[in-house]
Amino acid sequence: MTAGLIISIIAAYFLILIVVSYLTGKKDDNASFFLGNKQSPWYVVAFGMIGASLSGVTFVSVPGYVEANSFSYMQVVLGYVLGYAVIIKVLLPLYYRLNLTSIYTYLLERFGKYSYKTGSLFFIISRVVGASFRLYLVADIMQYAVFDSLDVPFWLTVLITILLIWVYTFRSGIKTIVWTDTLQTTFMLAAVGISIYMIKDSLIPDSSLIDYIADSSKSKIFFFEDWKDGDFFIKQFLSGMFITIVMTGLDQDMMQKNLSCRSLKDAQKNMFWLAIILVFVNLVFMSLGVLLYDFADANGIGETKDRLFSAVALHGGLGLSLGIFFFIGLVAAAYSSADSALTALTTSFCVDLLEVEKMEDRTAVKTRKWVHIGFSIVLLFTILLFKELDKGSVIKEIFVAAGYTYGPLLGLFAFGLFTKWKIQDKLVPIVALVSPIICYFLKQNSEEWFGYEFGFELLILNGIFTFIGLLILVKKDKSPVLV
Repeated sequence: MTAGLIISIIAAYFLILIVVSYLTGKKDDNASFFLGNKQSPWYVVAFGMIGASLSGVTFVSVPGYVEANSFSYMQVVLGYVLGYAVIIKVLLPLYYRLNLTSIYTYLLERFGKYSYKTGSLFFIISRVVGASFRLYLVADIMQYAVFDSLDVPFWLTVLITILLIWVYTFRSGIKTIVWTDTLQTTFMLAAVGISIYMIKDSLIPDSSLIDYIADSSKSKIFFFEDWKDGDFFIKQFLSGMFITIVMTGLDQDMMQKNLSCRSLKDAQKNMFWLAIILVFVNLVFMSLGVLLYDFADANGIGETKDRLFSAVALHGGLGLSLGIFFFIGLVAAAYSSADSALTALTTSFCVDLLEVEKMEDRTAVKTRKWVHIGFSIVLLFTILLFKELDKGSVIKEIFVAAGYTYGPLLGLFAFGLFTKWKIQDKLVPIVALVSPIICYFLKQNSEEWFGYEFGFELLILNGIFTFIGLLILVKKDKSPVLV
């Protein structure tokens, strides 16, 4: 598979997205950019969110996760379902009742300005880190597969990657993304299905795929043996639940699509079907991981983890078509999450920090466009930084980062929803900073101090520390609030 062919595939793919952007983005106003004029069909949002929820990380990193951790990630995925139930029953009704553009406006009404700005800033940090991890993974694979042979520097690969996102999102934001995500999800799922079929046909042409996966030593899902182990079921399940609550329900990126639906009922239907479908889709990705490792072992392919899929697709001798489908799926998976992340960052910064809704319309649109450019540049430099710090599987790094940055959001929203007390709003930023710092030192020293290694459950602990800190800030006058 030549570099020229890969570049042609990417160019054709983005030409399609730009056409979709043109057709859906004729209105260049903030109402379209932020919430799509609240006219998005729920089933289109639900299908598109599959790709946005999975991203290029799932496409590449989840299959690579199988070697060391078997199907243990499915314990996290099962926890997702309970997390989505909380979003459907608790968070979505709250957001629709308050008619929010940015979900962090809730913190303004519940606690005050400092809590509001703190929540928004922690989302911005969280999403910059998460989106950068995801884009880094894709850019690294493109560099490995294409641009190294052309002597193109990594920074230029990243620049092109981000520029392409900016081109089709800068006008109408979420209104365009709802439709481009649908297209990208279709490409991604088709690529995975075709990849499984082709690898299975080469590896086990006369065997049942389901039986083969079930009999594999890598397909063990449930781990109950050692509660100290990072793969222990209860830890993974609860982590999955809280990861969903914070990385979907308390995340402007994911909720912005739901808030673009026509009604609360439509948004709830969207989340219900998304929860069900994601369980099966992740199971398919884990099964792909088994096939990839077994195929690599049988054919002397030495790559593992995040580069395994690309090595098999491009150098496994399975034909040109598998390489083409791999790249289509990779690009689709990566951009279906990255484009909405850039839009959500722009929305949160404009609404929460710059308060553009108070500006004159022309000034607000101009401000939004400059912010959009600014975050594109921020993502560029963050990805280049991560290149210098790369330590292994990207999906693990994302969840570790989420434990530090989403924890304060979890604590703030939990305190707001489950208590009615007023707090000393000005001191909230201190609590939000101290909690992740405590968690960092606990994670670094927990094995030495307690003989226990923290995993994804660090997110829950961070939220608890934030909640306790807010209890300390409760005003002596404990008269309840009305929000």
